[in-house]
Amino acid sequence: MSRIEELQQEAIQLLQDLINTPSLSSEEDQTAAIIKQWLEKHGVSCQQQQNNVYAINKHEDPSKPYLLLNSHHDTVLPNSGYTRDPYKAAIEDGKLYGLGSNDAGGALACLLATFVYFYEQEDMAYNLVVAATAEEETSGDYGLNSLLKTLPTIDTAIVGEPTQMHLAVAEKGLVVFDATISGTASHAAHPNPDNPIYKIGAVIDWFQQLEFDRVSDALGPVKLTVTQVSAGKQHNAVPADVKLVIDVRVNDLYTNDEIEQILEAAPCEVKARSLRLGSSSIPMSHALVQAGITAGRNTYGSPTLSDQAALTCDSLKLGPGDSLRSHTANEFIYVNEIEEAIPLYISILKQAL
Repeated sequence: MSRIEELQQEAIQLLQDLINTPSLSSEEDQTAAIIKQWLEKHGVSCQQQQNNVYAINKHEDPSKPYLLLNSHHDTVLPNSGYTRDPYKAAIEDGKLYGLGSNDAGGALACLLATFVYFYEQEDMAYNLVVAATAEEETSGDYGLNSLLKTLPTIDTAIVGEPTQMHLAVAEKGLVVFDATISGTASHAAHPNPDNPIYKIGAVIDWFQQLEFDRVSDALGPVKLTVTQVSAGKQHNAVPADVKLVIDVRVNDLYTNDEIEQILEAAPCEVKARSLRLGSSSIPMSHALVQAGITAGRNTYGSPTLSDQAALTCDSLKLGPGDSLRSHTANEFIYVNEIEEAIPLYISILKQAL
């Protein structure tokens, strides 16, 4: 049996162990222990910060750039549609079932196996870093964004998410805004020319008509959506204000700060909840992208958010599985997707390392 075949089998077993161990966001201590033990079993010297486990290749050279392999081991809550035990890994008809199998346990297990493959290699062009991180599903404070303060400066990253092993060369960022339409509170029986509810139509029309001129080749236009409206508590009282929530998916041609500045012109008060979930991209000319294209992979822009949002370096989203299966009942990943991902990761990295 070849080294790659051994790692394929061990990655599948690791994924089953992770599925069998609940790891909701901020409650990943048990899966962190499993990952740390797995790496140490393979002779890897690794560290842990909160529920994040990380390691650097054996022959680290601080004068060389750092390439990060990252994916997460937290999961969402299992939804009510499950007919299987979400915490019991089972292989049937070539499918490995279980919560987190597709998002993103498969990618994580494959990236860990890939790191082990290169761990003792000398004279690489990059230092290779692997990070199995927490709190991705909730964009929490103690996931990759906090670990980056401990890691060496990362120059390039591969983020493992289900992309069918195609190359997500860009990812939209996210800004959520809270908006307030102000008016005058009053009793419903009395005249009130400043009823904030009557202003909703004009305000929503402003957001609906807003255009963002810069259209990305990979990600298309910025997508703004009013997702929530709330006002009033009782039938006979005009409220003092109306609350809106605006979801903005930002392409790689705008910064989140620029989006905030544009929305300052709205005919209501607008405040961003956070500006840290920025868009991500990697040049098409980058060696990782070109290696993937040579291997027959397609490139595309991803509308879904991942830990790429925590990175400021060039980053590529790439992993086994299908994003459409994420967060669905009876989540699964095909065993052959895992088996095919590891040699593909290795092939792509060999051209960069």
